[in-house]
Amino acid sequence: MKDILIRFLIGGVAVSVFAVLGDLFKPKSFAGLFGAAPSVALATLGLTVASDGSRYAATEAKSMIAGAVAFFAYACCVSWILMRGRFTALWVTLGSLPIWAALAFGLWYAFIK
Repeated sequence: MKDILIRFLIGGVAVSVFAVLGDLFKPKSFAGLFGAAPSVALATLGLTVASDGSRYAATEAKSMIAGAVAFFAYACCVSWILMRGRFTALWVTLGSLPIWAALAFGLWYAFIK
C-alpha cells in the first residue's frame, strides 16, 4: 500500500511539473506530450531504483528508450502515409503497427537482451 501511495504522489507531482512545462512552450499542442509519458517514466524509474537497484532501472530505461525510438519511427511512417495518400487514419495506424513491433523488438534484441 505504501508503494502505491508513493507512486501516486511522485506521479502526480511529475505530471503537474511536466504539464506546467508543456503550458510554457509553444505550440500548445505539445502540452499533452509533456503531460503523461515523461512523468510516468521518471516516477517508475525512481521507484525502481529504490526497490530493485540501479542496474535493473538501467535496463528499464534502455527499454523505454527503445520503445520511444520505435514509436517515433511508427509516428513518422503514419504521418508520411496520411499526408501523401487518401487513406483512413484507422487503417494506416493499424497497418503500421508491425513497423513499431519489428523495430521495438529488434532494438530490444540488439541492445537489451
